[in-house]
Amino acid sequence: MMNDRPDLALIFDLDGTLLDSVYHHTLAWAHALDEASVVVPLWRLHRKIGMGGSLFTRALLRELGQAPDAGLADRLREAHGRHYRAMRDRIRPLPGAGELLAEVVAAGCATAVATSSPKRNLDGLYEQLAPPSAVRLVTADDVAAAKPSPALFQVAMAQLACAPGDCLVVGDSVWDVLAARRAGALAIGLRCGGYGDDELTRAGACRLYDDPAHLRKHLHELGIQG
Repeated sequence: MMNDRPDLALIFDLDGTLLDSVYHHTLAWAHALDEASVVVPLWRLHRKIGMGGSLFTRALLRELGQAPDAGLADRLREAHGRHYRAMRDRIRPLPGAGELLAEVVAAGCATAVATSSPKRNLDGLYEQLAPPSAVRLVTADDVAAAKPSPALFQVAMAQLACAPGDCLVVGDSVWDVLAARRAGALAIGLRCGGYGDDELTRAGACRLYDDPAHLRKHLHELGIQG
């Protein structure tokens, strides 16, 4: 691995961490459920954003007291993706997101983005970050189980050739933090996805920042010098 700091890797979640897309995902799931005549309050949907789509639908149906229905789950995931892609023109990077990626790469850190979204949902969105070519991208297409499974982060670690103990995972949801801990990494929490400090710290986040711009100003607290 060609890197000035092979002993330190940063793995970033995407939705709600680098992209201001959490509430677009929430609305996309709401539209998908409306099509299936399933009524769920938006706040309940928001609480699950960050999970992989398969687990999201299973957990939601279980909470609604419905038996597992693979056909319905597939239809919901397809509709969610369709509605989300229709909103792509309104999705923007969070403040400082692209600059943060550029700075950690410039500082010599191995860097990856790991998202529970399939690659087809990212066209035109990931590119808004102008990520350096050194940044690896891992999507739901690369794993059998998405967050809170550790698989996404484990694949990213393997691609970066870094041990779990040398990795920091940056995410906005409890699912990111749980997946990071299961993968053996330290978790950094961002508030910009809508979770509270107490939830993120109880899940295991060791540091909290408002958004990518705030984290960028405090990279020295993580031992990263620009």
